[in-house]
Amino acid sequence: MTYLKSIGEVIGFLLLSIFAILDGVIRSFIPKRYKMKNIDGEIALVTGGGGGLGRLLSLRLANLGAIVVVWDINEAGIDETVKLVQAAGGTCYGYVCDLCDREDIYKKAKIIKEEIGKVTILINNAGIVTGMKFLDTPDKLIIRTMDVNVMSHFWTVKAFLPIMLESNKGHIVSVASLAGQCGIPKLVDYCASKFAAMGFDEALRMELEYEGYDIKTTVVCPYFIRSTGMFDDVESRYVPTLRPNAVADRIIMAMRCNEKYAIIPGYLQILLTLKWIFPWPCVAMFLRGLVRDASPSHDSSKLYTDAATTIAEEECTVPPSKDQNNAAIHQQLARRVSSSERKP
Repeated sequence: MTYLKSIGEVIGFLLLSIFAILDGVIRSFIPKRYKMKNIDGEIALVTGGGGGLGRLLSLRLANLGAIVVVWDINEAGIDETVKLVQAAGGTCYGYVCDLCDREDIYKKAKIIKEEIGKVTILINNAGIVTGMKFLDTPDKLIIRTMDVNVMSHFWTVKAFLPIMLESNKGHIVSVASLAGQCGIPKLVDYCASKFAAMGFDEALRMELEYEGYDIKTTVVCPYFIRSTGMFDDVESRYVPTLRPNAVADRIIMAMRCNEKYAIIPGYLQILLTLKWIFPWPCVAMFLRGLVRDASPSHDSSKLYTDAATTIAEEECTVPPSKDQNNAAIHQQLARRVSSSERKP
């Protein structure tokens, strides 16, 4: 009987797998505009929203009708983001929050619940990079990288997931990196943190599905993004660095379409598959040729953060606001996202 049961389970697995594959193929032909969910009125929290990619995400969320909450360590950057969102006709609240401090995260989460409401969209966007060789990286910077890039995901999700479970509704977005798929010299701590962020997302999704909850998760793995103050001088060959606006658009689309993974650019997903097919010497040669140096002009006295990033003026375009009467003010404020923000 045990033998027959095992055969039945295998057949059931194969049949369900075929159904899942066919369902995926059919869904791939449906235009994305028909798969996007409405987030109007939902409360979305963006970590690292005081500048860079987090600011662009905040503007897009507000443009879609979401109530945006921004967390950052940079108070001036928070104020700028709030002004931009409000000028675009959106609603935005900003809080200074140290993502390295678990208790501060819990404290600010409680304040948000009391003052604003229940967060249903959580975007863990904040990230830092040291860009140093492993043995040259001070212990405190390694700890900080892990705290911001992955441990903060644990604390923010612990703070907001219970609320999502109550209504069985919510979406958690983890902004990881393609560095979470491949090892890169000078990015040992960064790669380790992004590998961990990917594992966190996948294991959490599996646990939620196993328990029968309909909480969505998305992990985003972009290539190097230019004009964010983190990888502006990276020596990349063959694959161009990404525009922040394009990445922000792709993240919002992935979230609204309930995608589980978003590789940016998408064609690199094929190369990632080849990583497990070709021998390691081939993979290593390819990666060394693709990224000659992730941080060629590194200054060990600086810590590049996404909490106070610099977006070049030509990259500071945002979607048209809902309130067209504020368009002129919106564009004027957008131009201010420039060299006034310095890397801490």
